[in-house]
Amino acid sequence: MKYLEWMSPEWVQVLFVLFLSFLIGLEREERKDSEGHYSFGGVRTFPLIGLIGYSMGLISGGELLPQALGFAVVAGFLMISYWHKLTSSTYSGVTSEMSGLTTYLVGALVYHQMFWIATTLTVSSIILLELKAGLENLAKRIETTDILTFAKFLLLSSVILPLLPDAQFSQFQINPFKTWLVVVAVSAISYGSYVLQRLTRGQGGIILAAFLGGAYSSTVTTVALARRSKSENQPHLFSGGLLIASGMMYLRLAVLLALFNQELMARLSLPFLGLGIFAVGVGWLWSRRRDESELKLISESKPKNPLEISAALLFALLFVVMLIATHFAIAYLGEGGVYTLAAVMGVTDVDPFIMGLTQATPTLTPLHVASSGILIAASSNNVIKGIYAFALSSRRTGTMSLVFLLALAAFGLAPLFF
Repeated sequence: MKYLEWMSPEWVQVLFVLFLSFLIGLEREERKDSEGHYSFGGVRTFPLIGLIGYSMGLISGGELLPQALGFAVVAGFLMISYWHKLTSSTYSGVTSEMSGLTTYLVGALVYHQMFWIATTLTVSSIILLELKAGLENLAKRIETTDILTFAKFLLLSSVILPLLPDAQFSQFQINPFKTWLVVVAVSAISYGSYVLQRLTRGQGGIILAAFLGGAYSSTVTTVALARRSKSENQPHLFSGGLLIASGMMYLRLAVLLALFNQELMARLSLPFLGLGIFAVGVGWLWSRRRDESELKLISESKPKNPLEISAALLFALLFVVMLIATHFAIAYLGEGGVYTLAAVMGVTDVDPFIMGLTQATPTLTPLHVASSGILIAASSNNVIKGIYAFALSSRRTGTMSLVFLLALAAFGLAPLFF
């Protein structure tokens, strides 16, 4: 505000209060004219409330108690307005009254020279007031389970995580904070994919389901798409989608490695990004090939909520078990033991094993052993997914998918020889 240096600071603040509170009053005035029922305040009342808030801060010298008393008096007048609204009409919205309290706070914040907060409060209020219809429609679309799922994510990331000690315990160097941070990171990626699947359900078809499902769990997506392919004679579409899902697995793992072990990421970034982009590109091109009989796709199945607390606890337990198992494999079985463990873990969920290696390297597991183990686990998982697809899909889809996934598994092992 240097361009207003010729004015006193108080004048500048008063003008700023009038400007911000007028914006809120203008929005309320327009809403009052359009709704046709009694509504509190407009372009004159709200600036007055803002000035009261500023004046209370000024005459009290910034003391909190007088400003709180002024807030209570304004709230009393707004309560009278709300009571009049209830007795004169069936409309019971309290938005205008809450906007009045917000305007009082804007005036007080300007006095305390918290200009950014006052402006943010004003802009946020106007946006919330203007988006009434859109927000109400959004609330109708959101199911109770979605709110519960988000609450679970906050529980995992914002409640449990800060409580855990960031220190290493036992000879296996288990860090509770980092262990749970891995759980949060994997859950965040899965949850983001889950939300996108919910938002786009029925709009994106098989290919979008393959992209989002692969970012969530390529194994689960493979089973789901393979089963669907039996009722829809589109082998190119489904086999291409299955290859896309497995390509997304490599990109997903690249993100997790980048977050938790830069040394492993530096070693595996080129193979993972190359395999991921190659598989996604080939899968997409293959899915574009026209099938002999193209039937209308049935509606997409509802994605499964990935944020069950029991699933998070199980993942954490498997993570610790894999960390310990890898340590014993190195100590008693050598490199071959780790590679055997990697191949076995590919049959199930590879995330706990791979994320365990990110924490065990290089202190417990040599870098070259960990990177080779991750490549073997990912390729083993592709082989298992190929078998799932062959067993669960229609014959043509299963054959194509098995060939693609076996080839991807072989390409995934190629870096071991260089």
